[in-house]
Amino acid sequence: MAEKQSTFEVLMGVNVNAKKEQKNNLDYLSWAWAWIELHKRFPEATSKVYETPEGINYWNDGRTAWVKVGVTIEGLEHIEYLPVMDFRNKSIPLEKVTSADVNKAIQRGLTKAIARHGLALYIYAGEDLPELTEEQHQAEMAKKREQQKQFQEEIEKQKEKIDKLETSAAVKKYWQMLPKDLKQATKEFVTKKGQTLKLLEDKSSGEVEELFPPEKVKA
Repeated sequence: MAEKQSTFEVLMGVNVNAKKEQKNNLDYLSWAWAWIELHKRFPEATSKVYETPEGINYWNDGRTAWVKVGVTIEGLEHIEYLPVMDFRNKSIPLEKVTSADVNKAIQRGLTKAIARHGLALYIYAGEDLPELTEEQHQAEMAKKREQQKQFQEEIEKQKEKIDKLETSAAVKKYWQMLPKDLKQATKEFVTKKGQTLKLLEDKSSGEVEELFPPEKVKA
């Protein structure tokens, strides 16, 4: 007899790729879809938004704010503490926090509390990696600039080689052998070069008229 899967194993096995969305280059799952997928498998699951002793649905340290949301499945509760953030995922100063900001944080907190039980947890893997220091950021930017410089030099190098080719067929054959990124970067140059050579070839064979034929002299 097969061993019964745990709640975590059941929810980890759910593929939500078709329902995930992207914002600011980050993947996320809507709280509504998370709740639907959870209740398909565990209809008795419950959620709770924790309030302060004063009955306020968010907490603060005098500078920023956060929400506390819990989800309970089969007696096990996981709690998510989520900062009240703006569209850049930066904490909003306490004096600028609105009820709409808090509501969004609660919805996101609900989704992440569900994820702690396993559902869509893979989407959030890696988002809590430490941020780069300023020195590391500058080093990373310098590395990218150097890579861009080398790529640009390679583009010019390939253009020089293509420019030396003498037939449109040779240009096409050479271009098709280039890596995808270089193909894209040299496409416009190759098109113009190929068209020029093709025109000369057609003119040489007498298949096309001149681009600028002499004007006819009226009698």
